[in-house]
Amino acid sequence: MKKRLLAGIGLAAAAIALAGCSGTGQPTQTGASGGGASGETEYSYAVITHSAPGDAFWDRVKSGAEKAGADYHSSVLYNGDPDPAKQSQLIDNAVAQKVNGIVVSMANPDGLKDSVERAIKAGIPVVTINSGMERSQEFGAITHIGQSESVAGKAVGERLASEGVKKVLCVIHEAGNVGLEERCASAKSAFSGTMENIQVDGTNDAEVKNTLRAKLQSDPSIDGVLTLGGQYAIDAVGAVSESGSKAGVATFDLSSDVITQIEDGKILFAVDQQPYVQGFLGITALYLDSINGNIIGGGQPVYSGPAFVTKENAAAVAAFAENGTR
Repeated sequence: MKKRLLAGIGLAAAAIALAGCSGTGQPTQTGASGGGASGETEYSYAVITHSAPGDAFWDRVKSGAEKAGADYHSSVLYNGDPDPAKQSQLIDNAVAQKVNGIVVSMANPDGLKDSVERAIKAGIPVVTINSGMERSQEFGAITHIGQSESVAGKAVGERLASEGVKKVLCVIHEAGNVGLEERCASAKSAFSGTMENIQVDGTNDAEVKNTLRAKLQSDPSIDGVLTLGGQYAIDAVGAVSESGSKAGVATFDLSSDVITQIEDGKILFAVDQQPYVQGFLGITALYLDSINGNIIGGGQPVYSGPAFVTKENAAAVAAFAENGTR
């Protein structure tokens, strides 16, 4: 079972020491043995994502990067900001610090284009993760690690149809995020019923639940809710219960609560893009380039997902979730 769940990850390598939470501004050296002499770090890398504070998904990306840094005896500066202008500033700051490589997620590629290209012009290799796969090569990144939103979205649309769902709300929790929009569009293209997008404020879980509850109460024909992040699936479960709706909930991405709700039958399934792998392989790609000029994937994207988590395999996945890697 474990082998089947992890199939498709592709590469196995070890990972990194992230430098604390977003906004710390200072790299943290890992305590791992091996690598440079007398505990000195070999390389310094920056991981700059569009994460908002307290997002469990990005905690797993960070954990993967930390493991890579530890194994490669390299330091990592981790920062995140959902505002593309501020994220660009973080990239510029990393360039000014002359790091050996940058991992960046591009939820708003156009907003980061100039900063990414400045990094590459300065001779700093860039790996994109999570979002922005379609623009990654155009900007000059050496590779992209993540999930194809098109492939995953279509798989979700087909699975929803197989569950007998007819009318679905697709919940977009972050305005302007091209990856989220692609998920909904691709799911809709493969779904045999009707699917409607609904925008919510992903920074406020209470508001997410209230918005969904109101929509479900106003339209009893809605029998499915598709969320694009694990925490919003929990909000959706609450909205379904409070509204008296019979809608089934499905989601992209995992959390411990999501796994529990799948086991309890309150969530139909979750699509795991394996964020730990994104952080893990993002640093790995930079490290292999640093030490040997290797390019993972030959410049083509390396997929980290999708992997479906259902009631049948949720217990096996839960064992990994306990240590913060799933």
